[in-house]
Amino acid sequence: MEANTHQADPIKRARLRWRARRGLLENDLILERFFAKHEAALSDQDVGALTKLFDLSDNDLMDLLLARKEPDADLDGPDVRHVLALLRSV
Repeated sequence: MEANTHQADPIKRARLRWRARRGLLENDLILERFFAKHEAALSDQDVGALTKLFDLSDNDLMDLLLARKEPDADLDGPDVRHVLALLRSV
């Protein structure tokens, strides 16, 4: 792995986990299960998609995680949809 990738850099992995901390316990629980199951296999593209999702408010993220709504506008891309499918599967 290249030294600048997410998986090769423990600081980048720690920052991503820190950004994953949410105000809603339900989001935290889903994200913890997601990281336990998928963190080792995340690509840099997956990390980019997660970063976009983490920019959302807690309620908007929860709606996406629970499939109450689907990504729209800037979020509606194959990278976000892929990560969202992984998140919904845990």
